[in-house]
Amino acid sequence: MSATRTITPDDYEVGKYSIGAVAERTGLTAHTLRWYERIGLMRHVSRQGPRTGQGGNGRGTRRRYSDRDLDWLEFVGKMRLTGMPVADMLRYAELVRQGDATRFARRELLEEHREEVRNRISDLQSCLLVIDHKIESYADAERSNHDEHSQAG
Repeated sequence: MSATRTITPDDYEVGKYSIGAVAERTGLTAHTLRWYERIGLMRHVSRQGPRTGQGGNGRGTRRRYSDRDLDWLEFVGKMRLTGMPVADMLRYAELVRQGDATRFARRELLEEHREEVRNRISDLQSCLLVIDHKIESYADAERSNHDEHSQAG
């Protein structure tokens, strides 16, 4: 059974940014932003509407993103860049929605991810050493070639 939490006014903070403005600021597409909301990666995004000529059935409303939404998207973006699977991001988002009682579980999830990131950084540093070595071998060959030509001339 999942824990529930009381919905507060902060959960429905009225946003001031359109989906286009958020897409421009974050580099995400409008399609991705809608998908994040649909799969539960984002909390409820406030709506403004209906648009002119639309009925009052909730269709045609426009998403309005808040500063809080932008902060969340920045965090999600960092998790994506570090290779966190969407399933883990969804788990984290669900834990956040469940409230303070899940702090330990959230910390554990982030600690596990941090370890994976550290391992990946270590692997990349090892790869970088190989690249550096190869570049240096080319530079040595060029220096040798240059020295041979200058002695011959």
